[in-house]
Amino acid sequence: MERIIEISDSELMMNVFGNFDENIKLVEKRFSVNISSRNEIIKITGSEENTEYAKKTLDGLFEIAANGEIINVHKVNYIMSMIFEASTDALVKIGTDNVCVTADGKLIKAKTLGQEKYVKSIRSNTIVFGIGPAGTGKTYLAVASAVNELRNKNIKRIILTRPAIEAGEKLGFLPGDLQNKVDPYLRPLYDALHDMLGAETCANYMEKGIIEVAPLAYMRGRTLDDSFIILDEAQNTTGEQMQMFLTRIGFSSKAVVTGDITQIDLPRDKTSGLKEAQFVLKDIEGIEICRLNEKDVVRHPQVQKIITAYDKHRRKAVKNEAKS
Repeated sequence: MERIIEISDSELMMNVFGNFDENIKLVEKRFSVNISSRNEIIKITGSEENTEYAKKTLDGLFEIAANGEIINVHKVNYIMSMIFEASTDALVKIGTDNVCVTADGKLIKAKTLGQEKYVKSIRSNTIVFGIGPAGTGKTYLAVASAVNELRNKNIKRIILTRPAIEAGEKLGFLPGDLQNKVDPYLRPLYDALHDMLGAETCANYMEKGIIEVAPLAYMRGRTLDDSFIILDEAQNTTGEQMQMFLTRIGFSSKAVVTGDITQIDLPRDKTSGLKEAQFVLKDIEGIEICRLNEKDVVRHPQVQKIITAYDKHRRKAVKNEAKS
C-alpha cells in the first residue's frame, strides 16, 4: 500500500524530519513502514493499516510544525502513542494555548492532552487536584498558572507549601532553624518560581510577602483570600492535614493540590490525605480531579518506560497478594 503527502515548504519538512531524519526513523520503526521524500512528495509504503497510521502521524506533525512548534523526539513519540486514542484535530491543538511566559521570554504550554485538561481545569475551578507520576508537569504548570494569575492581577499573592515529611532522612540532622531545614524540601517550588519570574523579581516578591513558600504546618489557623495556593507533594499529607489545608481557602482564591500516590513517605499506619481526598471530594462542584499518567511525562523518554515498568510490577504484586 502507498500513501502520498505533498509538502511545498522545505523548512517545514526539515522540521518534521529532524536531524538526520531521526523523527521519520521513529515513525518507520513504530509502524513498520518505509518513508521516502523527493522534491515536494513524501511517499509512505507498507501495509494498508500501518500506512494509514503513519500518514495520520505525519499529518499531525506537519500541522503542529505549521503552528511554529519545533518537532522533537518527544513530540513524535507522543503523537504516535495517542494516534489510536485521540483525533488528529485534538492533538494538533496541543500547545496552542500559552500558560505563562518565563523571565527569559520562553512560552510555557501544555505538551500533552492530559496537561491541557489540567491547565484548563485550573482556570475554571476553585480547587484542582493534579495526581500523577514524576515528570508530568503537575507542579511546574501549577506555578506557571499562579504566576499568570498574579500578572493579570486576578490574585494578590501566591502561597506555595509542602508537608515536611522525610523520605528516609531526618530533618534534625540538617543545619539551621526550621525554615533552613525544610528549604531543601521546597526547592522544586523555588526552581519553578525562578524560571517564571527570575531570581531578582522572585526575591523581591518574597520580601514583600507577595510570594510565600512555607511548610504545610504554617498554614494552620489562617484564612487565605485573593490567593493562589499550591500544595505540592500532597501524597505525604494525612487526612487531617488535607482537610486543614482545604479549609484555609478564602474568597477569590484558588488552590491546586499536586501529588503522586505511588510515592507516599508516610508511616504505614497513616492514610494519605491525597488518596482519601480524591474519593471524598470527587462529586463536589468546583473541585476537579485531574489524573495524569506516563503518557504525560515530558522528561527523558526512559522516564516513561520506568514509570510503566513500576506500574506493571505494582499491579502484579497486588494481584499476587490478593490470591494469597
